[in-house]
Amino acid sequence: MIAAEGSAAEKPEASDAPVATRIPTEAHNVPLILLTVFAFIFILDWAETVFIPLVVGVIVSYALSPLVDRMHTWHIPRSIGAALLLLVFVGGVGTLANSLKDEAASMIETLPDAVQKFRQTLGREWVGSSGAIEKMQQAAEEIENAASETTATAPAVPRGVTRVQIEKPRLDIRDYLWNGTMGVLSFASLSVVVLFLAYFLMVSGDTFRRKLVKLSGPTLSRKKITVQMLNEIGIQMQRYLLIQVFVSVLLGIATWLAFLWIGMEDAAVWGVAAAVLNFIPYLGPIFITGGAVLLAFLQFGTLGMTLTVGAISLAINSLEGYLLMPWLSGRASRMNAVVVFAGLLFWGWLWGAWGLLLGMPVMIAIKSVCDHVDEFKSVGEFMGD
Repeated sequence: MIAAEGSAAEKPEASDAPVATRIPTEAHNVPLILLTVFAFIFILDWAETVFIPLVVGVIVSYALSPLVDRMHTWHIPRSIGAALLLLVFVGGVGTLANSLKDEAASMIETLPDAVQKFRQTLGREWVGSSGAIEKMQQAAEEIENAASETTATAPAVPRGVTRVQIEKPRLDIRDYLWNGTMGVLSFASLSVVVLFLAYFLMVSGDTFRRKLVKLSGPTLSRKKITVQMLNEIGIQMQRYLLIQVFVSVLLGIATWLAFLWIGMEDAAVWGVAAAVLNFIPYLGPIFITGGAVLLAFLQFGTLGMTLTVGAISLAINSLEGYLLMPWLSGRASRMNAVVVFAGLLFWGWLWGAWGLLLGMPVMIAIKSVCDHVDEFKSVGEFMGD
């Protein structure tokens, strides 16, 4: 009894011992997840010459696969149907570019004249600010004279010290020609790789889909989730591309008709440029509006007409970006505007112009994956609208 009472008395003392706090297992995985993400970003940056053609080829195959499937139901082999579609696509793009190359070349040649005319008009119409401009010019001249006097009265170089003079390299036109040739060749090689990859993907049909389902795991639930995820990616990608093409064509036609009505030169070129650059969210309309304002100033020579052209272009792009595109994309997978903007900044930083063009389809695929994987559903909810 005494021993029992003693042990019972010692129990409260044992309860006063410090208890170790257990850290959740998810906290231990945070450094590993961060290292994995950083390694993945490094690989994407390091091997961009491999990933960019792959992504472009997959997107082209998603866009043309429904037509190949329809042709296959008409007893046309997939190899022949895919080849015909790619030939029509390349031929159409080449014909359009060839028909507009002269107008585009003349437009580019007028850019130096636009800058010079801009200076002259500022000096003629903004008379009130001429005094401030003259004072700035006088100050710049005085600074330049002081610098030249300092150079002229510089002390002689001590004996034993070698004078160093920095000479600017001369302009070598061959370097520019070489860089331009290499750029054209790299773009041509990229186009060939994309066309072959898209062709093989369209010919293979659902072969890779069956392989991914088989590799997803032995359980039937994982296979169902993989099938649903792949179907969702295909549907969302095709909806996005269809909506984007439709809206871009409408934007190009509206820009062409508006510029033709106002008397803008090369209105057809502006329509095609507006349709193509509309695939780059946010930045594409800015490029179109800025270029239209600059060349409108060269053509009309007055600030009133220049602002009119800029207002028309801005109004057309605003109606497309804030009314038409959100309404049409309501049936598709809508994403948070903040996430879209931040994602485009990330992919633009990672892959440059290609990242701005491919960022939205990549984020659509990532969101579709996150929506069907339990561990990443919170990420998909965060990306959603």
